[in-house]
Amino acid sequence: MTVDWVCKHHNDLGKEQLYAILRLRAEVFVVEQKCVYQDIDGQDLEGDTHHLMGWQDDQLVAYLRLLDPELHGGDVVIGRVLVAGVARGTGLGHQMLEETLKQIDDIWPQTPIFLSAQAHLQGYYTRYGFKVEGEVYLEDDIPHIGMRRA
Repeated sequence: MTVDWVCKHHNDLGKEQLYAILRLRAEVFVVEQKCVYQDIDGQDLEGDTHHLMGWQDDQLVAYLRLLDPELHGGDVVIGRVLVAGVARGTGLGHQMLEETLKQIDDIWPQTPIFLSAQAHLQGYYTRYGFKVEGEVYLEDDIPHIGMRRA
């Protein structure tokens, strides 16, 4: 699957890009996964937060955000990770994680990375050097586990 990867500081996002991000996050997390929560949490536009977007033609098909390590105890925090339903099973998640690690290395070299993974994806993240930190916990009735990459 050919995707154009764009990583932007929140100050550089266009309103159409921000709209596409929020729309896809609501589609996947709120509607598909039936998680009623406040997705717009005040972190999208703070500090040095960046947004990684995967575009196929004019459609956003993959996304995650990178939270400013200065505001999160020295770790870059990866969150809101998703691949649109139409693009699942294509290997796009692997492409996105490889692109994410490149972007983090460019923006915040040698900075540890933390993410809260859905527990069933633990093996996926382990392949990229993440190690389990802590115990499995429920977030929106979905088992999650903290993982860090030093």
